[in-house]
Amino acid sequence: QVQLGESGGGSVQAGGSLRLSCAASGRTFSSYTMGWFRQAPGKEREFVIAIRNDVIYYADSMKGRFTISTNNVKNTVYLQMNSLKPEDTAVYYCAASSNSYGAIRERDRYQYWGQGTQVTVSS
Repeated sequence: QVQLGESGGGSVQAGGSLRLSCAASGRTFSSYTMGWFRQAPGKEREFVIAIRNDVIYYADSMKGRFTISTNNVKNTVYLQMNSLKPEDTAVYYCAASSNSYGAIRERDRYQYWGQGTQVTVSS
């Protein structure tokens, strides 16, 4: 069992940056696929970025602006978001998957989810 808790959300102006953190407990997550998803009002939860075996997988619209990193000592995964746009406004969720191969961008591949943290980007 893995418990996830996000932090670092908030409000920022367009063009600004935020770093989200996701602390994992219960089991070390170094063998897990760690991902971030987001959900805007009235929209489905969408894939943002993930890391598996030190390989990073991006959603096309985030490549070059967002990146993911991990600290295995702290059992924490980070989402660094730069050049934020108003359309990045959403609740951001951290997720963990025990699957070590196969699809990585689908929500149903992830067994564990955090409670989400709100990110609001104003123009």
